[in-house]
Amino acid sequence: MAVPRSAPRSPSPQRPDELPPTAWAVLGLLSFPGERTGYELKKWADASLRFFYWSPAISQIYAELRRLEGLGYATSRRSGPEEPRTKRTYSITEAGRAALAGWAGGAEDVGPPVLKHPLLLRVWLGHLAEPDELRARVREHIARTRGELAQVREALARADGVEAWSHPQIALGWSARRLEAEIGLAEAMLDDLAGLTAPSSPTENTAPAAPSQPLEDSPTHG
Repeated sequence: MAVPRSAPRSPSPQRPDELPPTAWAVLGLLSFPGERTGYELKKWADASLRFFYWSPAISQIYAELRRLEGLGYATSRRSGPEEPRTKRTYSITEAGRAALAGWAGGAEDVGPPVLKHPLLLRVWLGHLAEPDELRARVREHIARTRGELAQVREALARADGVEAWSHPQIALGWSARRLEAEIGLAEAMLDDLAGLTAPSSPTENTAPAAPSQPLEDSPTHG
């Protein structure tokens, strides 16, 4: 017999907009039907969230689960002696669902996407790299991206026809199109790199002219 579910704690006075995005992501995973362990939440994040946001570490997931329980947004129960291994499963509470709905449907600006592209940082510094090595890194990126695209398509196939996953399907569909575009952009970058002229001999006085406007003074957005 399973150990009775722990009673939700009284909600904290902490405002929902003070929670970090990781907390909302973990609570969002709990908003779908069923109870899940922290390990299962991690596997699901790896199979969905990481393709368009990120996948928190297992330690972060458990830290957020403790926070969400403290807020009264989640509750947990420990399995009973009939289970071969003791485990703790989590589910969302009504208070948690209401808070998550308020955050997901909020009117505030969500802000621009943040792009950190390690390969482009290497290309930006390509004047210090061997051309063949740099092109090899781009080809590795294309191969890795093709692998990620295959994983997204597998996730889409698993979600196909599951009504509760209709919105995750839209997010994963976007992820598939983004990865397809990433492959095309990387292939175009290979062509751009191939079109560069060979660097001049370092003995020649061919230093590039300084830009007319310092980079730090260049106009920025926002």
